[in-house]
Amino acid sequence: MQETIVLSSTLTCPVCGYSKAETMPTNACIYFYECALCKELLKPLPGHCCVFCSYGTIKCPPVQAAGSAAGCCG
Repeated sequence: MQETIVLSSTLTCPVCGYSKAETMPTNACIYFYECALCKELLKPLPGHCCVFCSYGTIKCPPVQAAGSAAGCCG
């Protein structure tokens, strides 16, 4: 039985704390994200492939599909 992939994640800016729900793409990693409030350009933390893995409430679809033992997007 396959698990459902969640495509919505709430990103929280580590600078100002602003949160916004975003839809994650299934075919690409989002490496840069500009905070809508303070305009800080967010990048993934070391070891992460995308901003959703670093600042989101839900990891990106490739990580969800591979499970927690796998690395980020290929």
